[in-house]
Amino acid sequence: MKHLLSATAVSLVMMAGAASAQTVLTVANWLPPSHPLVSEVVVPMTEQIEEATGGSVTTNILPAPLGPPPAHFDFAVNGVADITFGVQGYSAGRFKTTNLGELPFLGDSAEATSVAYWRTWEKFLEPAGEYNGVKVLGVFTHGPGEIFLKDGDATDPGLLEGTKIRVGGGFVHEIASELGAVPVEGPSSKAYELLSQGVADGIFFPYESVNFFKLIPQLNVGVSVPGGLYNTSFFIVMNQAKWDSLTPEQQEQIDSVTGEALARMAGQMWDRADAKGLAAMEGEIAVTPATDEQMAAWSAALEPIVAEKMAEVTAAGVDAQAAYEFFKAEIAKETAGE
Repeated sequence: MKHLLSATAVSLVMMAGAASAQTVLTVANWLPPSHPLVSEVVVPMTEQIEEATGGSVTTNILPAPLGPPPAHFDFAVNGVADITFGVQGYSAGRFKTTNLGELPFLGDSAEATSVAYWRTWEKFLEPAGEYNGVKVLGVFTHGPGEIFLKDGDATDPGLLEGTKIRVGGGFVHEIASELGAVPVEGPSSKAYELLSQGVADGIFFPYESVNFFKLIPQLNVGVSVPGGLYNTSFFIVMNQAKWDSLTPEQQEQIDSVTGEALARMAGQMWDRADAKGLAAMEGEIAVTPATDEQMAAWSAALEPIVAEKMAEVTAAGVDAQAAYEFFKAEIAKETAGE
């Protein structure tokens, strides 16, 4: 009996040791679980982290939002959650280097743009120190932002003049203003309400979002902009102290499934979702490619704001022109499959 008790005690001690060696990362989420950013990026990322670390690091996606979307970067900085994701543009004026990822006319594939953006962030943008306090697991963009309206002449260069356009804030707000629109800010979750109540006449959104937020019945006109009228930059980050508490081996294992791999997975998700969204519009929204005249007019109108945004990147301590040229070259390589 003594031997049995001793063996049991040893077993319990070993089990307790194994349990204490396992690290559980809390993951904050502010989107519906069905949103593809959650179901096809955040959830697979957590599964890959657990698999890569052999189960020594596990995750717990919190069932309810901890607070509003703009607060999530600081939730990671302050350790309210171990991993958070969000949109840099929700924190007005805080992130200057993300201007590069949100410039107009960058590319038509979220995968190509996201992978190129991560490479540019690593090579040029990280030293600016905008993400101090966190370990950056990934930066990426959604698919190209397009124009959707209740009514209007889709081929008119002055299509947006005086039109109330729902925007998410940040750079896209300024783009709307430069093109003569009246920006109406509001979260994505309020887009249907803004359109249905006449507060907004249209919206700047990728195809995915128009479909996901069930806006198709509210809209009749779409203009697809080559390269996108804008992009929205996203982050996924981990609290720095939590990252530092992991072993070098665990850090290497997590690095192997995040970074560029995470940017690629996110970009592929947005591309799939955009294709699904565009297909859902068939017969419901007339989507017309922007004309050469429109592109010339809009490019000219946006030149001053693009120069201003590039100057902000320079002020952050980055060689903005070199970073931009590298970014564009990497997008071209990814698009060509190189």
